[in-house]
Amino acid sequence: MSTTTPSSPAEPTTPVGKTADYLDQRTKIGVLTKQLVRKVFPDHWSFMLGEIALFSFVVLILSGFFLTMFFEPSMALTRYENEHPATMHGELMSVAFASTLDMSFEVRGGLLMRQIHHWSALIFLAGIVVHMMRVFFTGAFRKPREINWLVGVTMMILGLLAGFTGYSLPDDVLSGNGLRITDGVVKSIPIIGSYLSYFIFGGEFPGEHIIPRLFTLHILVVPALLLALVGLHLFLMVLNKHTQYPGGGRTNNNVVGSPAVPAFATKMGGNFFIIFGVLALMGGTMAINNVWNYGPYDPSPVSAGAQPDWYMLFLEGSLRLMPGQAEIVIGGYTLSLNVLIPAVVVPGLLFTFLFVYPFIEAKVTGDHREHHVLDRPRNVPVRTGLGVAFLFEFILLALAGSNDLIATHFSLSINTITWVFRILFFVGPVLAFWITKRICLGLQRKDRELVLHGHETGRIVRFANGEYIEVHRPLDEQERWLRVNYDAHAPLQIEPAADARGVKRKGYKSDKRWQRLSRFFYEDRVEPVTPAELAAAHSHGEHDELEPTHSAPELVSGSGDAEREH
Repeated sequence: MSTTTPSSPAEPTTPVGKTADYLDQRTKIGVLTKQLVRKVFPDHWSFMLGEIALFSFVVLILSGFFLTMFFEPSMALTRYENEHPATMHGELMSVAFASTLDMSFEVRGGLLMRQIHHWSALIFLAGIVVHMMRVFFTGAFRKPREINWLVGVTMMILGLLAGFTGYSLPDDVLSGNGLRITDGVVKSIPIIGSYLSYFIFGGEFPGEHIIPRLFTLHILVVPALLLALVGLHLFLMVLNKHTQYPGGGRTNNNVVGSPAVPAFATKMGGNFFIIFGVLALMGGTMAINNVWNYGPYDPSPVSAGAQPDWYMLFLEGSLRLMPGQAEIVIGGYTLSLNVLIPAVVVPGLLFTFLFVYPFIEAKVTGDHREHHVLDRPRNVPVRTGLGVAFLFEFILLALAGSNDLIATHFSLSINTITWVFRILFFVGPVLAFWITKRICLGLQRKDRELVLHGHETGRIVRFANGEYIEVHRPLDEQERWLRVNYDAHAPLQIEPAADARGVKRKGYKSDKRWQRLSRFFYEDRVEPVTPAELAAAHSHGEHDELEPTHSAPELVSGSGDAEREH
């Protein structure tokens, strides 16, 4: 009697194989890895915009780890005795400012790391902004990605907080003035403002605790929240599939692109080293935030030409545009509208718009389908117009934050500049919206014309009867599909105010308001070309038959025989 033993699978022999087998048997990580490796990502340069923000954040973490080992977050006073820089020798300053100087001039590579860190912060927020612009204008926030959009907006706000807490740490004149403005903004909040300021600064401004508290926020709390949100953002992206631009073979049920490994992973790796190299080059050749030029914080020297980093300029500009006389006294308490409105209300409205827009658009369209194919911005004129109006407002406020520099560089009156910006603050977004919407509608009409009549070729053909026509080249299937495959949403249709028995319907007034908003979005629209319209446009008889045949009239052209155009 013989027995057989089942053959055991081949055991790995290499250290890497043994390690992978060990982990797979205990965590089943092989299943997850297999799914991720096979994940398909579409190919388009704009999808790399989010990676700019991600990889800049990685550089921020690495450079910030280096800086943390040398920075002392203390507001205790000391006298600077080091040789460099000579202008600071013997000056009384905080330990935080002194450690920043030591890091810049005494620590090997310290100034390089400071500048890489600062440039990385600027590029990180720029990457977030341009990535969100791509998401907004193409409709990538629609179902099922509304949560990911909210995560992205929250990450942008945390990025602003990270930048503010970071450039406030050196305790120089520029950052100290920024903290003083922050104190004024906090105190402008009704009822709780003074208590909140006392809590933040640990007493009257500047107190003795604000730098250590900002340091804790900057290196621990905000990065931890950002890391968590980055992980959630990437998880939701993988879970919901990646969006893709419209094109042949691309539908809501598939993704056309390259697998994660090796194609997409190779691109990501190359992109990371390019971004790292560019940031290192900027840090080594482009000076930024030279705090020794400003000196340690002193509340008395406040000079013109001082601006925060670009991402906070909109708040600075909002404060500069607000008239200073806007104050109201109620019951003996002064309500500082000149600070509250520009520093709290205006930013609150801008960020509220970003948070609620996906849900408003879903409501006014009545469209609850999943969308994995992106929109062409021209096909959603109102959304595109609103996005341009939002960007116009942001850029205008950023320019207003530099109104003194504009005045000195171009020899203009700062009062005139301020009044022009005040008028544009209200008029500019309306004009930007209207112009953008009309451009989008014009581009849609141009698409209709191309689909129905084709591209102009410049060839003029004369028929035997003396008629002249220009030969048009019809669109190929791919291009025609791109220009006709979109949804032209109509305004919402609601039930009447009362039923057949005359009973008033509950919720009619709310439905009526949403219907008005829906008309604002979709009353002006251009319908895509239907197959019937396309067939009718291409049935012109002898005008389409440009090659001589027995049944067609003889054609005469200046360049010999005419060719059939398909």
